[in-house]
Amino acid sequence: MSLGQSLQQRLLQKLSPQQIQLMKLLQVPTANLEERIKEELEENPALEMDEDANNDDGEEMKDEFESTEEEYELDGSEDEYENLDISEYVADDDGEIADYKMKDENYPEIDDKKVVPIKNESSFFDMVINQLGLLELDERRFKVAEQIVGSLDDDGYLRRELSSIVDDLAFRQNVATDEKEVDSIIKMIQQFDPPGVGARNLQECLLLQLERKLTEEKSVDLAIKVLSKYFEEFTKKHYEKIQRGLNLTDDQIKEVINQIIKLNPRPGGNVGEINKAESYIVPDFYIFNNGGVLELTLNSRNAPDLRVSEGYRDMMKEYERGAKKDKRQKEAVLFIKQKIDSAKWFIDMIKQRQHTLLVTMDTIMKHQHEFFLTGDETEMRPMILKDIAEKTGLDISTVSRVANSKFVQTEFGTFRLKFFFSESLSTDSGEEVSTREVKKILSNMIEAEDKRKPLSDEYLTDMLNEKGYNIARRTVAKYREMLNIPVARLRKEL
Repeated sequence: MSLGQSLQQRLLQKLSPQQIQLMKLLQVPTANLEERIKEELEENPALEMDEDANNDDGEEMKDEFESTEEEYELDGSEDEYENLDISEYVADDDGEIADYKMKDENYPEIDDKKVVPIKNESSFFDMVINQLGLLELDERRFKVAEQIVGSLDDDGYLRRELSSIVDDLAFRQNVATDEKEVDSIIKMIQQFDPPGVGARNLQECLLLQLERKLTEEKSVDLAIKVLSKYFEEFTKKHYEKIQRGLNLTDDQIKEVINQIIKLNPRPGGNVGEINKAESYIVPDFYIFNNGGVLELTLNSRNAPDLRVSEGYRDMMKEYERGAKKDKRQKEAVLFIKQKIDSAKWFIDMIKQRQHTLLVTMDTIMKHQHEFFLTGDETEMRPMILKDIAEKTGLDISTVSRVANSKFVQTEFGTFRLKFFFSESLSTDSGEEVSTREVKKILSNMIEAEDKRKPLSDEYLTDMLNEKGYNIARRTVAKYREMLNIPVARLRKEL
């Protein structure tokens, strides 16, 4: 062996196609699972719904939610866009919380049971397209405007480069234009409703909304100056630097903050049906408190009854009984076998999905047992992905996929599973407590304060230390900012 050579041993882990598909299925929310199964049924004639799946009484199997199932609106606590914390949109602008589509059916009122009303409204894109008719544009410029609207994303932003829009118009629609003309039409569209539509980034989106509000209110003008000159500082909550730079009083900076947090960072996200995003959640799990015993149920939509087509099974047997097979028959046998194997595999993937979901949620429920009994956030225990992965034997990435995309309905509300995960903090007695518990206590302390004499971070730290929580002042300030609560002097009321 030459001096330049060496032996290396590496362990490479490659996921099988089945494992990859299972990971994808785990990410599919309950509301979209029916559509995914429908696609598979259309693609594979050897797979079919098992309409004969009965229980012991010969009745069709249902869980107790099937006839009264409701789809719940997101409330402010679940919708991370409800109260604008700009730092979140800059740091994590992926719109991770997805709202889900309700079934396109009519729900009549039967036996006084509560039913789900059907929303009848235009989509965001319909709303914007309809406003194009208000512009005085010739046929060519109207096509440019249509291309721009078609390039808007679900949140109402235009994130495509002007050059890309110009190229699309030239190559796909044979429309000649340039970036200057496209930009001028974008500015027209930015005057449409909802305010902020057509913005290229969050800063422009918020400024467009403020410009619509220009009145005699000085705070609106000040808010525009803050976002124009100190946008980055505002996203990081460096309010003192902004005050010094613009020579603002405490009352003025408070007014500016109040103006900005009323704005909508997703102008398209609250209008009508936007592809996969709507204002409804379909829970993946239900947890009941039955006399102090927690009962976990998987939404029936997560457990469809599928089977391999009897017709395809019979065809396979018939071909196999044949003594000699010509080339055409061999190809037919191979095709049928592939479809049957694919159907068996998909059924197995659905079952694995159900098992993984139940195992993960059951472990979370047991870990956060006291919370599910009481609904008290201060009863939340520290819990990280690794804790659940170790108890279930699942990979951390698998637990993460389940936690990020699934919801559980409880008597205290509907929560995304990742709500139950938090880091730990030690107490004087050495006990590990959830940081969510500390944040809740901090929030309660500030809520109960005398607004004429609000509590400083230092005083809040002392109060928490007296309660036995080992926490530094800078950590209290960090948690306060995460709760979107301003400093004491900005909370002061006269």
